[in-house]
Amino acid sequence: MTQHDMNRRQFIKVSGATAAVAATGIEGILAARQAPAYAQGTKLHIVRWVDFIPEADVELKRQAPEASKALGAEVVFEFINANDIQPRVTAAIQSQSGADLFFMMYNWPQLYQNALVDVSDVANAVAKDQGGFYGVYKPSFQVGGKWMAMPHSIVGNAVAYRKSWLKEVGANEYPKTWDEARKIFAALKKKGKPYGQTLGHTFGDAPTFAYPLLWSFGGAETDASGKKVVINGKGAIESVKFMQAFWKEACDEGGLAWDDTNNNRAFHAGEISASLNGASIYIVAKRQKEKIKDDKGEPMYLDIDHGALLPAGPAGQFPLYFSNGHGLMKYSKNPKLAKDFLKWMHTKANFEKWFQVCEGYSVAATTEWEKHAMWGKIDKPLRVFRTAARNTRIFGHAGPATAKATEAFSKYIVVDMYAKAVQGMKAEDAVKWAEGEMKKVYGG
Repeated sequence: MTQHDMNRRQFIKVSGATAAVAATGIEGILAARQAPAYAQGTKLHIVRWVDFIPEADVELKRQAPEASKALGAEVVFEFINANDIQPRVTAAIQSQSGADLFFMMYNWPQLYQNALVDVSDVANAVAKDQGGFYGVYKPSFQVGGKWMAMPHSIVGNAVAYRKSWLKEVGANEYPKTWDEARKIFAALKKKGKPYGQTLGHTFGDAPTFAYPLLWSFGGAETDASGKKVVINGKGAIESVKFMQAFWKEACDEGGLAWDDTNNNRAFHAGEISASLNGASIYIVAKRQKEKIKDDKGEPMYLDIDHGALLPAGPAGQFPLYFSNGHGLMKYSKNPKLAKDFLKWMHTKANFEKWFQVCEGYSVAATTEWEKHAMWGKIDKPLRVFRTAARNTRIFGHAGPATAKATEAFSKYIVVDMYAKAVQGMKAEDAVKWAEGEMKKVYGG
């Protein structure tokens, strides 16, 4: 079974009994300066994605022995491809065995709510101490007022582009509207410097492009109730027609097969002029400046800037950022230890080290980190990510971010609507297909 043909009932029907462990909290551990008896010989297993900032994973690996010493248990990180996490989570739920903590993307806690432990005690304490969570987390990580996963960080995205190349076609800044973008990148494609965009089944760059494009033309998955599918309307059809033209005139058409790594590599290879991405294209180019050079032999990062957002459409300009966190599985035999680890991880002194290594690629889930001194020291193109998390939308708009919205995302319905259209399906037929698939999820 693949992640694309799992239905909602299979995702959320399994719920195990939470293991009860009598133990003191992390405060008691620190006060006593020794590990509690329950943790001796215990192993805590955390599965996370392979970060696009390699140094971020290096920092977590460095911290693992420190956490192990503080908690009196072996803390082990396992880093896997982000697109492989959802199948692992589902398999773990079905078998009632696996990692204690899993990386949770977007609004997965809605989907897996019956298999997760309420971590409100940890989440509320961190939120109170660090300025509260960004608004995207309440509809995505809370269920019935309970935090079903611990918010961790948000990857803001913006279009990375080659400044000198845009100037070649008369653009001194990134285009503010889709119509302007179409003209600029059509001209660049004629020069062999197209826009790079994936429309593949990949967790980040495809949906964070497709959903905002839909919204910017006034399209939506459902009405405000979240019960009526409304995608088959003028807004969606016009957005698909635009994408058909933009794809043919301005994009690298090989992007249909790309995952979230291909555009980074294509950009660094000088094959594309721009791409929607987090800060990783810039950061990696700078950290590998002796290797990643432009066509003149100069460090490429000097020619990279970020557009603040994707361009605006007739209905406005809307972002979808990659919010994430950690879910504690009900089958875990170490729920108390897992919570103590989450407290330890989000202690300011520990989180700060990881936060600074990211240099704006990942920002904190809490607002206080906008004030951190790092933002005054990093390069100007990265400062756009300082407040990136304030206004991001989440799947299901204009309805709530329910498990059904997550299921529709997991099946790549919105992404596939555009992919089918750029491959030749009529816009009206592509939207009608999406409507049919949405109704299978939402009913009606």
